[in-house]
Amino acid sequence: MADASRSTMDKNNKYDRQLRLWGDHGQSALEAAKVCLINATATGTEILKNLVLPGIGSFTVVDGKKVQAEDVGNNFFLSADSVGKSRAQVATELLGELNEDVSGNFVDESAETLLENNPDFFGAFSLVIATNLNEKILLQLGEVLWERNIPLLVCRCYGFIGYLRLVVREHTIVESHPDNAHEDLRLDRPFPTLQRFCDSFDLQTMSKKDHSHTPWLLILYKYLQEWKEKHDGKIPSCYQEKNQLKEIIRKGVWLSEEGVPQEEENFEEAIKNVNSALVPTKIPAEVQALFTDDCCLNLHHESKPFWIMCHALKDFVENEGEGCLPVRGTIPDMTSDSDRYIKLQTVYREQAAADVELVTRRVHTLLQELGRMATSVTNSEIKTFCRNASFLRVVRCRSLAEEYNNSTARTEELGQHLESEEGDDVLFYILLRAVDRFYEKYSRFPGVDNDNVEPDIPLLKTCLSKQLQDWGLAGTVKDDYVHEMCRYGASELHTIAAYMGGVVAQEAIKILTAQFVPINNTYIYNGFQQMSTTICL
Repeated sequence: MADASRSTMDKNNKYDRQLRLWGDHGQSALEAAKVCLINATATGTEILKNLVLPGIGSFTVVDGKKVQAEDVGNNFFLSADSVGKSRAQVATELLGELNEDVSGNFVDESAETLLENNPDFFGAFSLVIATNLNEKILLQLGEVLWERNIPLLVCRCYGFIGYLRLVVREHTIVESHPDNAHEDLRLDRPFPTLQRFCDSFDLQTMSKKDHSHTPWLLILYKYLQEWKEKHDGKIPSCYQEKNQLKEIIRKGVWLSEEGVPQEEENFEEAIKNVNSALVPTKIPAEVQALFTDDCCLNLHHESKPFWIMCHALKDFVENEGEGCLPVRGTIPDMTSDSDRYIKLQTVYREQAAADVELVTRRVHTLLQELGRMATSVTNSEIKTFCRNASFLRVVRCRSLAEEYNNSTARTEELGQHLESEEGDDVLFYILLRAVDRFYEKYSRFPGVDNDNVEPDIPLLKTCLSKQLQDWGLAGTVKDDYVHEMCRYGASELHTIAAYMGGVVAQEAIKILTAQFVPINNTYIYNGFQQMSTTICL
């Protein structure tokens, strides 16, 4: 028992910073994850490094190549004495040294061989990361994973260019962790227990000490009622009206015996929070869209817990919630005596708990109707779902097959990037696709041999022109871009690989923990200008 407690304490110390980001449940999800990396390139090993250190459960490296001298030059996880050895094995051994809690395995075969002989191999993973795969093999892999609903991250580094593509049929997020979320205070639509609590106080009869230690939320509630009485029950909605309310609050500060206004920090806090606290209580458009989603409306026996809870949440909003989501149950820090702050905090917590209970009942009813076990959705999951109801998100990507085989898709958007005077980083997506077309035709990348850099320029131009023609695009790409792609010669620079390793690992953690919102769906990094962009393709 003591050993288990010590082990937990050591793990908490080891992962302290990341636990603050995604919590114990996020870390547990990470530790249960099984990640497959295809090709132990410089980029691939940098990605795994950033997943092994925070403690993924296990990883498997799939790579049928041997270590070559050029690998040692740009890959920190391969050494000179490993030249000629299995690249998958050497990388696995060195990566495994980073974290003893992580299990590492390797398969000394190419992805192409596995796809031909044992495509079910990839079905055992939580996430597959593919680096530097040619288009043909990539599409085969994408189809296998798409059918099994396994997320795929496609990454490549090409000279100074980094590319990332997320491929996932559906990814649901409960804890999206928005950067600037408003507090859920309900001052515009106070619930009964909040009304009764606030109405039980009288600012006019308080002592000076109690007056200066009244929570600003209670102060704002009091003067808001005064405002509403004079404005047909409406709350301030514009800049001018909010300033008028601030003036009313400012006049309510304690006056000395001589009638001189005293400085009270809690009243200043109330004035400061007028704008943010009076944001109307409403359901975000993203959540409204979930309520009308077919997955929410038409549940079945195999429906995800997310959609079952979403349906229950929708029913709550339309009934007990009276058009509102469950109360979040938290309040910000504020100047106050402990007694009244705790009581105010308790009012919100109890209302949140009551709302969770109502949603829980609806979830259990739905589970019974669907023939599912009541334990298939835990009370803890429902509580977390309700607390984050305003921040629910769903990401759905197009399959690689749809992107690559549908020549008319996104042509209008890509055409706009072609037409810009200076061009932008999305042009590199077009160029990378042209490079793949070059590879398909010549079985090598343009400029991969120094002697072929100049001769390959017109060949790449031809491939690019044919590609634009197939897409129905009339624009052109400047020659400078084409020349650069040939000069890169498919090189993998470690600095770019290290940067992309961080980016891809970050997106992988979002997928594995089901927290934070991943990209949708393509990311391009321009290492020459140190700029990046995302585009949905």
